[in-house]
Amino acid sequence: MLQHMSIKWKLLTILIFSNVLSLLLALIFLLVNSVSEMKQTAMSDLNAMADLIANRSTASLSFDDSSVAKENLAVLNDMREVKTACIFNQEKLLFAQLGRQITHCPDELTFFSSYFDGFLLHIVRKIVLDNEEIGSVYLKADLTDVFWDKLQFIALILTFLFFSSLITFSLTAPMLNTVSVPITRLVQTARKVSRQKNYSLRAQKFGDDDLGVLVDAFNKMLETVEQQNKALVNVKNNYLTLYDNNPTMVFYLNMEGMILSVNRFGARQLDQTVENIQGRSIYDFTHPEDGNLTQALFDLCQLNPHKVYKQELRNICRDGRVIWVRASARLLVNEQAQYNFLLVCEDVTETKRLAEKIEYQASHDALTGLVNRREFDAYVLKIVEQSQQDHSRHALCYLDLDQFKVINDTCGHMAGDELLRQLGDVLRHNIRQNDILARLGGDEFGVLMYNCSLEQALKVSEELRNVVRDFQFGWEDRSFSVGVSIGVTLISPTSGNAVELLKEADAACYAAKEKGRNRVHLYMPDDEEMASRQGEMQWVEKLQRGLEEDSFCLFGQLIVPVTEDDEGVHFETLVRYKDKQGNTIPPGAFLPAAERYNMASALDRWVIKNLLSWLSKHPKRLEKLSLCSINLSGLSLSDESMLDFIDEQFEIWNVPTHKICFEITETAAISNLSYARQFIESLRDRGCYFSLDDFGSGLSSFAYLKNLPVDFLKIDGLFVKDILEDKVDRAMVESINSVGHVMGKQTIAEFVENEAILQQLKDLEVDYAQGYGIAKPVPLDEIKF
Repeated sequence: MLQHMSIKWKLLTILIFSNVLSLLLALIFLLVNSVSEMKQTAMSDLNAMADLIANRSTASLSFDDSSVAKENLAVLNDMREVKTACIFNQEKLLFAQLGRQITHCPDELTFFSSYFDGFLLHIVRKIVLDNEEIGSVYLKADLTDVFWDKLQFIALILTFLFFSSLITFSLTAPMLNTVSVPITRLVQTARKVSRQKNYSLRAQKFGDDDLGVLVDAFNKMLETVEQQNKALVNVKNNYLTLYDNNPTMVFYLNMEGMILSVNRFGARQLDQTVENIQGRSIYDFTHPEDGNLTQALFDLCQLNPHKVYKQELRNICRDGRVIWVRASARLLVNEQAQYNFLLVCEDVTETKRLAEKIEYQASHDALTGLVNRREFDAYVLKIVEQSQQDHSRHALCYLDLDQFKVINDTCGHMAGDELLRQLGDVLRHNIRQNDILARLGGDEFGVLMYNCSLEQALKVSEELRNVVRDFQFGWEDRSFSVGVSIGVTLISPTSGNAVELLKEADAACYAAKEKGRNRVHLYMPDDEEMASRQGEMQWVEKLQRGLEEDSFCLFGQLIVPVTEDDEGVHFETLVRYKDKQGNTIPPGAFLPAAERYNMASALDRWVIKNLLSWLSKHPKRLEKLSLCSINLSGLSLSDESMLDFIDEQFEIWNVPTHKICFEITETAAISNLSYARQFIESLRDRGCYFSLDDFGSGLSSFAYLKNLPVDFLKIDGLFVKDILEDKVDRAMVESINSVGHVMGKQTIAEFVENEAILQQLKDLEVDYAQGYGIAKPVPLDEIKF
């Protein structure tokens, strides 16, 4: 009960209890002490009276005078506590007794010592005469009245003490407030802080005593708690802000998948509120097809609680919208040893869509929307593997549009792109349902026909050829028709790999073009045309590797003046290929492939760079050099960056431009006459020379010659080698030489194989000669300067 009282009432209770206890103890002490003192006093007084009576009674006993004995007892008449007073003789028989006694004396004295019986005091004293006991005095006193007198005195004292205590208490009680009030206020403040969680409150200080120190300590503690609480609140708010606004969906789940909590961002992602989500199953928001994946994710977490597992899943929003998330889950254990799942989901919908878009773009042609070359190759690879496993047969078609370049050059690239888009749609609607149509690049398409016989493949190919032939392309106010050359190869368990199959289909397509275009050609392993075509295709990889690994080397063949004039060294630069066995391969083996597969320009760049580098590193030979010829292909003439490349190489190697002569073929120059003229004039302005190679092989050579500002005419060797036996060839050489001189150009005769031909050229006044009869091609380091 005391522990539930306030501090004030506790102090008052203690004060009252201590006063009452003091009074009680005082009462007990006074009672005990008074009774003890009363008994001792009574015994002492009565013993003294008994001794006095005994001394006076010796004579009365000796003379047997009882009246005198009664007179001796009369001294006790004033002592009201004495109730009985007796004198006994030597025989212990009653001799005399007090006349006023309340109780009668016994006839015979049967006890011989004094004792108390409650408040009754029995006194026995001997009467001795000459050391001989002649009798006894017996007194009996009742101390009850004396005790009550004492008790009244004690009551008076206690009354005084009680009222003194009351006065003391009334004076002390207000002083207790100096202790109780500060403590009460301190307690009230503590309760208010606890109830309101307001740590900015402070207790009131009433003094600098111990309670003041306690209040200061309490307020200091509140200040510390307030600061810590503010810090904790800030941390909590920051955490809640991070938790709710974290750009991930954070779910706390029980083992059955019920959502115990979710952050606000996660709820917003699902178009829900936190209250609507909590208490529901995570499967309510999981795409039905991904339920098993979600359960498998949770199963993995239970197998390895310390590991985080991830899985891409689909969630369903309130409006039915589906979002992709990358879910990360792990198993957690709380303080009560309860297991729960932590599921963090990152919205990857845009990433997924972008990835799908990128994946689509990576596998489809941007212009036509058809499968691209990379994806088509993958399909071919799979179908080859399938054929080897189940012995199925399929067909591969390679389509190359005819006359596409005419439309592209005439109407521009926009027209060409639109033609490819429209033809892509036309072809897509005319292939079989399960077949694959792809744009392989430029104006080339591919068709992969699944489970297709040879007859069916040829039939479908013819249908595609007819569809393209009948297609009319309109651009602005013009209409165009195109054709298509199709190469077909069969895919069987004995077929080669995917690369070989594509080469076979390409070779068959090329054969179709060679035979007149707009036709279908079936690949046959023993076809000589396709064997040659495949040989060229094999050179493509070698040429690429050769350019990367510098597997080419430079040779030179001297060009000498027909007269004996010493003009310095003049040679034509020739390129050779070095295979892995160290064999030197002549250009006739790989130049057709380089021309056909658009690698001639890259090869020309390699020759220019390495020749100028060699000349720069041999300054003495460069000084003796009169002129060095470099062959340029038709692709280089149409390469807009070739001029800049040549300028850059001249600047790097510091070779005089007047020592370099570029050779171009008549056919290449005529195919793009305006650009060829511009190209030639640009380099001639820089100091370079130009030579027109194989002149005379074209049908209109002389008609174009006046439009080409070249310095040399190289007479085609087909006319030169038979000049001694064939009068027509001699007349051609003579006319070319004459026209060239008239136009201010010098002439060079090729294929000069002996001294007789050289002498004939002297007679015709040709300026220079080149051929095996003059000098064979040798490595540059072996040319004699």
